[in-house]
Amino acid sequence: MLEILIIDDDPAIQLLLRKTLHSQGYNVTVASDGQEGLVHARQVRPALVICDWIMPRMNGLEVCRQIKATPELSTTFFILLTSLGSVEDRVKGLDAGADDFLCKPIEMNELNARVRSGLRLHHLSRDLQVQKQLLEAELAEAAAYVCSILPDPLTEPPVKIDSQFIPSRQLGGDGFDYYWLDPDHLAIYLLDTAGHGLRAALPSLSVLNLLKSRAIPTINYYQPSDVLKGLNETFQMTQRNDKYFTIWYGVYNRVKRQLVYSSAGHPPAVLFSGNSATPQNKRLKTVGLPIGMFPEAQYIDDYCDVEESSILYIFSDGIYEINQPDGTIWGLDAFIQVLTNCWKTRNYRLERILNSVQAFNSKDYFEDDLSLLQVHFS
Repeated sequence: MLEILIIDDDPAIQLLLRKTLHSQGYNVTVASDGQEGLVHARQVRPALVICDWIMPRMNGLEVCRQIKATPELSTTFFILLTSLGSVEDRVKGLDAGADDFLCKPIEMNELNARVRSGLRLHHLSRDLQVQKQLLEAELAEAAAYVCSILPDPLTEPPVKIDSQFIPSRQLGGDGFDYYWLDPDHLAIYLLDTAGHGLRAALPSLSVLNLLKSRAIPTINYYQPSDVLKGLNETFQMTQRNDKYFTIWYGVYNRVKRQLVYSSAGHPPAVLFSGNSATPQNKRLKTVGLPIGMFPEAQYIDDYCDVEESSILYIFSDGIYEINQPDGTIWGLDAFIQVLTNCWKTRNYRLERILNSVQAFNSKDYFEDDLSLLQVHFS
């Protein structure tokens, strides 16, 4: 049976509302002031509250604000009972969170109609809340699965790799992997599918599985541009699949100490070398459209020599596209400056880098997936 809470300091109003609503089959709880009403609200968690506006100790507006600010009461429908009829008063009530108004003197048919309407909206709000919770649980499970298939760190020379993956609340399309193609060649890549949710995560998972299993026989996995060409042919956008993705793919030859790479609309990887006094960084990026946009897209290779003790950073745009309070975006150049500062102090720990990035994020979460690879060449 549905619970209705009446908060009013007038015994006559209490008796009238209790009797009327009880006759309609509702459980009715009564409080004589706002503070007592809040105690009852937290105890019985009513579907609907009818609260007088003007009361001693705590008025109806403050009761409404506190109930609406309580998570477990967020779907409770709140009706303000008032003799104040001006537009200005109603605006104050709506701003406080009131869902409806009931004017004194109370007309019983109107009371019953507004209660029925409020309970319908309560049920809808509660159903939406349940569905939202289920969706969030599914996204959390999907994020946990993505984390479970990402590679473990490489801890032995000649190449050490550490990584960080922080999924957004909505789960994005980031994914990465690295593995030895043979004893001398290491493949490294990071991709980012457009959008959020499962529709973004699923293409990313498909790419990870395809590349790891080398399931496309026509691809030369040692040639990055050929890998991107094969992926573009395989993952073309259609009416059913409107997702494209960016990717950076590289192959490191440990004998020649040479890195061959190609990119498709992805942020550049950044290679640091030199000493702490005169650090050098090179942005590694080639011209190429995101995968899936156009079947005729072309991709090219580039290469660079890798000095001893160099560090390569590969990342998704979620690590630097951070909204600032003044409406600007933090940006790639600012993030590379953070990496430069870490290089100068020889403090390469990813935790320090992420803490530095978080200092420029006004929220306690990231709006997009955040992926970061740190590749240390011995």
